[in-house]
Amino acid sequence: MIKIERIIGGDLEANCWVIHHGSGTGAYVIDPGYNYKRYLAVLRENGLDAMGVLLTHFHSDHSGAADVLSKELDIPVYMHRGDLPYYKGRVDTVLDGGEVLDLDGEPVHVLHTSGHSAGGTCFYLPESKTSFTGDTIFNVDLGYTHFEGGSAEDMKSSLKNVVDKWANDVTIYPGHGDPATMKYVREVNQEFLDAVTPR
Repeated sequence: MIKIERIIGGDLEANCWVIHHGSGTGAYVIDPGYNYKRYLAVLRENGLDAMGVLLTHFHSDHSGAADVLSKELDIPVYMHRGDLPYYKGRVDTVLDGGEVLDLDGEPVHVLHTSGHSAGGTCFYLPESKTSFTGDTIFNVDLGYTHFEGGSAEDMKSSLKNVVDKWANDVTIYPGHGDPATMKYVREVNQEFLDAVTPR
């Protein structure tokens, strides 16, 4: 089971997640948007060795510190190719969706969930029943689709074909707001229900 450290930053209160296992020192930093020193401090306090920066999408409140953090730690930045036209920073590993990364022996599945942005991505760890959803889906609503590269149709497709496949005991860790189980999402997130319910 992974351990998760949450760092909230900026006026938009964006979540950065540092994920690791208690049995090892490897870690990924997901969506470092703001003061890179805060992320470094969490890594050092927990004795962790970051292996990469994982970006769920290109927006600056999620990616703003990726460049400096990757340089400080000499680690790669991962992002989906759909967001490359919009992102000004460096990307070392371009994702297409379908890749499986490794976190101290636990697989991290890369799922393409466009809608909020063209390259929107969720990082799903089935063994830990956990998914880091960026701005695709929150506990009570969804990410906006009117930004650059966004698409309401793509969002609906991502929700139906990816997110709605997760069991009720999967917990989502979104880009803003609090985590929630999919059971909770299915009970209270009306925007999600409207998107995945046949009419």
